[in-house]
Amino acid sequence: MQAIFDFGDQLADWDEHVCKHFPVVGELTTPWRWKIAGTERFGLWLLEVRRHLIAGKPIDLRTAPPEVTWVHLDGTDDYGRRLRAANVQSPDRTGSVLIIEESTSPQRQRDIASKTPGAITVESVDLRDLVDFARLFDLDACDCLDRIVNFAASVMTNVGPSDLIRRVQSIRRGAARTEPSEVEEAALAFETSRSTQAVVYLLVEIGKQGGVRTHRPAVLRACIKALQTCDRTEGNTFHDAAIRAREQNRLVGRPLPRRAVGSTLLLKGLEADVSVILNAADLNARNLYVAMTRGSKKLVVCSPSPILNPV
Repeated sequence: MQAIFDFGDQLADWDEHVCKHFPVVGELTTPWRWKIAGTERFGLWLLEVRRHLIAGKPIDLRTAPPEVTWVHLDGTDDYGRRLRAANVQSPDRTGSVLIIEESTSPQRQRDIASKTPGAITVESVDLRDLVDFARLFDLDACDCLDRIVNFAASVMTNVGPSDLIRRVQSIRRGAARTEPSEVEEAALAFETSRSTQAVVYLLVEIGKQGGVRTHRPAVLRACIKALQTCDRTEGNTFHDAAIRAREQNRLVGRPLPRRAVGSTLLLKGLEADVSVILNAADLNARNLYVAMTRGSKKLVVCSPSPILNPV
């Protein structure tokens, strides 16, 4: 039920290819993770859910234990309801929350993370956005500042890229009526020096602004590290350094934040106190099972109907 990775090959059939040759001796029936968490009844219900999903039967959330909350998506304010669900608190104040969004739309994951206080996007290991940004980055390009500021807006909230660019242009023309802010000074310094150090300084200053929060810290950290270690020579361009930072990131791994947003593919194998499924009706049986079993103390399911009947 956790075989959610599709590499194009036919998966082995457990009953036909395994149990036919190695008969089942026994099965685990005690949900130990949930029992230790004090929610054994919840864990037993999830075991029943597993049996239903394997048999192709629907799941009726109306019969779920108290640890399960259904959020009705009735078409009137579905986005707002999902955001409120993403803000659910863990029964334990120091507990962790996994928020599961559509795997085919990373932008939706980032949007939820940017609008949910304390939420951080769990990034795929290829850090594609960083590598693409580094590959196309040109310090001599006339729109380089625009690219930097828009990149910052993709990893931080409340950056206001259009307003910042407009202000910098106004200051450079001598048309501004107010003194430049620290961020604007950093942007002006970049336009003067056009160096990777100036890019780092600008990104850091943007992050210091009031109301700005980094919801994609893995991408920002890797970007700053690449900028600091590259010297724009052959073999050590920003793009080269970004690829090295990506590979180092793979080796180090990623710590689980208190409130993480990702897909089942990114969150599979991770455990938390609470699991929030923002698109339960769109998941197939295996992805739904993985999503429902991430949290040990609470489960929030958003869907148009309390009856889930996945393919």
